Amino acid sequence: MKLMKSWVESANTAATDFPLNNLPCGVFSVGDEPGRCGVAIGDFILDISALEAEGLLKLADQPLFDGPFWNELMEAGPMVWAEFRKQVTAMLVEGASKRWVVEDHLVPMADAVLHLPFIVAEYTDFYSGRHHASNVGTISQGVDDALPQNWLHMPIGYNGRASTVVISGTEVRRPWGQIKGSEFDTPVFAPSRRFDMELEIGAIVGQASTHGQPVTVAEADAMIFGFVLLNDWSARDIQGWEQQPLGPFQGKATATSLSAWIVMKAALEPFRVATPPREVALLPYLVEPGPMLYNIGLEVGLTPEGGAETVVSRTNYAEMYYSAAQLLAHHTSSGCAMNVGDLLGSGTISGAAQDSRGSLLELSWGGKKPFAIAGGVRSFVEDNDTLTLRGAALGNGCRIGFGVCSGKVIAALVDPYAR
Repeated sequence: MKLMKSWVESANTAATDFPLNNLPCGVFSVGDEPGRCGVAIGDFILDISALEAEGLLKLADQPLFDGPFWNELMEAGPMVWAEFRKQVTAMLVEGASKRWVVEDHLVPMADAVLHLPFIVAEYTDFYSGRHHASNVGTISQGVDDALPQNWLHMPIGYNGRASTVVISGTEVRRPWGQIKGSEFDTPVFAPSRRFDMELEIGAIVGQASTHGQPVTVAEADAMIFGFVLLNDWSARDIQGWEQQPLGPFQGKATATSLSAWIVMKAALEPFRVATPPREVALLPYLVEPGPMLYNIGLEVGLTPEGGAETVVSRTNYAEMYYSAAQLLAHHTSSGCAMNVGDLLGSGTISGAAQDSRGSLLELSWGGKKPFAIAGGVRSFVEDNDTLTLRGAALGNGCRIGFGVCSGKVIAALVDPYAR
C-alpha cells in the first residue's frame, strides 16, 4: 500500500499515524464547546459535524453526526461507510477543488480534547491468543494442563461491563477486592497487589444482528465497523480467588481503556493475514472464508512516575488464534443478538518470545521473575505507573496507526466506604 498524498502536509510523512489512507473516527472538543465528530488527518482533526451541518458532507436524508458519537454512521451500514470514506478522501486529497472551504474546518490536534468515540452498548472480552492462554495456564496449572479442553475448539470469553470502558488518558484507581493468598487462612478485603494490564485490540460492531439468528463468519466480518487499541486492566489476585466456577467478575471490572481513534476496517484491508494453522479442525460454523486477521505491530510502554518509558513488549495482532469475525460469529451462535456499538476485546495479544508477552503477569511469570525497566524492576503495575499501548499497520512509506491508549494507575482509596 502506497501513501496517498493530501494537501494537509503533516499527513504526508511516513511517521504519522494518520495519513489520508487512514481517516480514523474520533470525538473531540475545544475549550468549553460540546464534543463533535472528527477525522484525524496528520496533525489535525477534520470537523465532520461542521461539514455535515454546512451541507459539505451529505450521506443520508437525516443527520448522522449531530451527536458526539459515531453510532449513527455505523447504523447506516457498510455502503454508507464506504461513501463516507470516498467523500472525505476527495476533500483532503492533493489538488482537491474544495480545499478552500474544507480548510476552515481543520482543528489542530494539539488544541483538542479527545473523548470516547462511540456509545458502548455492551462489552465482551475474549481469551483468543494461543501464547497468552498457554502462558497463563502454565503459570497457574502447569504445562500439562495449560489449555482448557475446549480452547482449541471455540473462542472463550466473558461478558464485561460497558460502564467501565474509559477513554485513553483516564486515570485508573487501584481496586479493592476479596483476596485469598497462601498466606491467609481466610480471604481479606484489601487493595489489589497484583494489578495488571492486557494488550488487546477491540472490534466495534457496526451492524446489529437478529435475536435468535446466528451469523456466519463472513456476515460477522461485514458487521465490523472498525478497531481500537484496548487495555483490559486486571486485578489478578482478586480474579484468582473469585473465578471458580463462573469465571472473571470483579477482577476485570475496574476499567477498560480505549484509544481515541476508531480505525475503520476499510483502512486495514491491505493488511489482512490468515489465522494460524489449526491443530484441531474447527466446527464448520467457525471456519473462515479467507484471511480474517491483520498485520498490526503493537507495543507496550511502562513509565514510572518521574521516570523514563521502557518498551516492555512488542508483538503483532497476527499472533491471535481466532479473528474478530470468528469471535462475533461465535457470540451469535446461541441466538444472542448483537447491537450497534458492541465492543469485543480480542484477549491478550502475546507472541512466542519472552519480550512479546502482552501482560505483566506473563512478563514476570506470575511475579516469580521480575523484569527490568529504566531505573528499577516490575512484577505488576505499581502506583503512578503509566501504561501506554501503541499500534500501527505498516505499508509502503505509510502507517495506519491507532494513536495511543494510555492510563495511569493511582493509589487505592484509603477507605473505600468512607462517606
